[in-house]
Amino acid sequence: MIQRSLRRTLACAALAAAPFVLAPGASAQETIRFGAPLPLTGALAPEALKQQQGYDLWAEQVNKAGGIDVGGKKMKVEIVYTDYQSNTPRAVQAAEQLITQEKVNFLFSPFGSGAAKAASTVSEKYKMPTIASTASSSQVYDQGYKYLFGTFTPNDTLTTPLTQIVSQKAPQVKRVAIIARNDLFPLAIAQEMEKSAKQHGMDVVMFEKYAINTMDHSSALAQVKAANADWIFATGYINDLVLIRKQMSDQRIGAPVVTMIAGPAYQEFIDAAGAGAENISSAAWWHPAVRYQGKDIFGTADNYVKLFREKYNATPDYAQASSSVSGALFQMAIEKAGSLDREKVRDALAGMNVMTFWGPVHFGKTGQIDSLEPPVFQIQGGKTVVVHPPEIKQGELKLGVGMSQ
Repeated sequence: MIQRSLRRTLACAALAAAPFVLAPGASAQETIRFGAPLPLTGALAPEALKQQQGYDLWAEQVNKAGGIDVGGKKMKVEIVYTDYQSNTPRAVQAAEQLITQEKVNFLFSPFGSGAAKAASTVSEKYKMPTIASTASSSQVYDQGYKYLFGTFTPNDTLTTPLTQIVSQKAPQVKRVAIIARNDLFPLAIAQEMEKSAKQHGMDVVMFEKYAINTMDHSSALAQVKAANADWIFATGYINDLVLIRKQMSDQRIGAPVVTMIAGPAYQEFIDAAGAGAENISSAAWWHPAVRYQGKDIFGTADNYVKLFREKYNATPDYAQASSSVSGALFQMAIEKAGSLDREKVRDALAGMNVMTFWGPVHFGKTGQIDSLEPPVFQIQGGKTVVVHPPEIKQGELKLGVGMSQ
């Protein structure tokens, strides 16, 4: 049974009891319905909550402004959520149900590259314009599909600048150990890191994959210690990386450079890791330090941060911002098309070349954004400090144990 409202404080666990939930602000009048399959329960629930916050903030701002202008008619926004319980096959089923049973007008992809790729076959089957707000791996977009668009640049746009910065700052760093969650995005970005390290004359002395839901990383970490790595590079989602960092501390494992993707971009990681978060470097597709002047409903990055803080009493990270901009891009495409016709909206997305609070947005031939330069940052003094690109740089990369500054 579909609930017609969702309290802001509703816990993710409660959502599991209701397969479909509508975002706040929906009303009985004619609306535009956006489907959002999310892993609201299970291992990926923290990431899902971030997406939900981003979508809800966008929907709230649109509805406060009277709705989306569709050929001169204002229409309110309604987001239909469904919980696929962190299970990729269920994500595919959820996407299809949103299209065929809930009759949504447009679709947001499930969380992450793996689920987004799996569900993209559904979008293509039904010719449903779909925006993936958390999928960066090129394997998601190289299928020749026409209806999938993504707001994350390819994985190498994170690993290449990271490697360049470390090479310049610490040319002594030569031995890289990689630990990667065996899942599409974490594994793909780890593979890009391997390529980038080798291109910069570094030796990848270890590349270890760990299974989803692994709770004990002691064996892999023992190998890291034995390899005497200068740079430890770990990938996974926030729960994985908090656990890895804790077990590194327990085994007294460190290196001049420790990089983790993607957990350190989240305040929750910093809070959970505590002192262990210090000097961990990372990269993401957006940071509150950016200063873009957008033409979307949020306008500036500063205004987006302000609105987010007012609603959630927290500073947004890239996952929340990407979800909000995904809604804003749909809004701009619909208004340009002047219609809810799927083909017209799809064409408007394909031809998009606009500035937003997220940054410049242009989708390449595969549907993946090709217009952003993702920030590289490091946790210093319990806060994220941007070290690249120069336009928004806040500080310099600091090295950890075993190397002079």
